Amino acid sequence: MANRDYVKRGRGGNSRKPAKKKSAPRRKPWRSGLLALLLVSVFGYGLYLLSTDPEPPAPVAQPVKPKPKPQAKLPPPPEEKWDYVDSLPSREVEVKAKEQVVSEIPYIMQCGAYKNAQQAEARKLDIAFQGINSQVRKKEGSSWYRVVLGPYKFKRDAERDKHKLQRAKIEPCAIWKETQ
Repeated sequence: MANRDYVKRGRGGNSRKPAKKKSAPRRKPWRSGLLALLLVSVFGYGLYLLSTDPEPPAPVAQPVKPKPKPQAKLPPPPEEKWDYVDSLPSREVEVKAKEQVVSEIPYIMQCGAYKNAQQAEARKLDIAFQGINSQVRKKEGSSWYRVVLGPYKFKRDAERDKHKLQRAKIEPCAIWKETQ
């Protein structure tokens, strides 16, 4: 048995010759060129055949004579069961609308109550930027400052301003009847 050095065997030692790379078979460029030339010529011949193809004759349309339809006799119109068509135009309906009740007590809206007068004035300024007038009222017997809007004759007017302030992120605001 021959003495072999198994340690150097895996490391690619000097005893081993470098492996020769197999060279890929050389392509012949004239084959690719010939194939491309053949495809272009077949395509060109097809275009030539299409251009020299005569147009098919246009079909001649023969006029079609419509068949005369037999005149069908229409049935008589139906008789009306109701007489509203005649009676409604001459009829009058009397409508009594309720009078809108106007409250003598106006509505007010409060948009904050603060211990500090500067905070109340800042809220009043925010509301003024929305084009709405407000007042700061000091509650009697207390140190609270309320920011109040109004008075409003109708609640819907107060609601309109409340929604305008909500869109401007000025919340919460409450509406109630003013107690004097």
